[in-house]
Amino acid sequence: MSAVLGIGWSCLKKKSPKIEKTTVLDVLAHSLVPEMAILSEAEKNKVLKKYSITEKQLPIMLHTDAAIKALNASAGDVIKIKRDGETGPHLMYKLVV
Repeated sequence: MSAVLGIGWSCLKKKSPKIEKTTVLDVLAHSLVPEMAILSEAEKNKVLKKYSITEKQLPIMLHTDAAIKALNASAGDVIKIKRDGETGPHLMYKLVV
């Protein structure tokens, strides 16, 4: 039937898009991303002791999160997040899983 209509199969094939190199975006430099830092083991133990909690009681962040990748953090690391609010700076700690 395609021969009758003069349409060849080549026009129905999808062409693969050309992949171009893109510029790398520094996620941590974005204005909406709060300050983040990986805690050392000593700092992590100090925070856990201060709040009388275990690592499993911390809120989590996935290791696939863009900010976690930018920090080069791995599973088990605790991230200190500082957000500036109207009433002053707020600290939050999250466990990378």
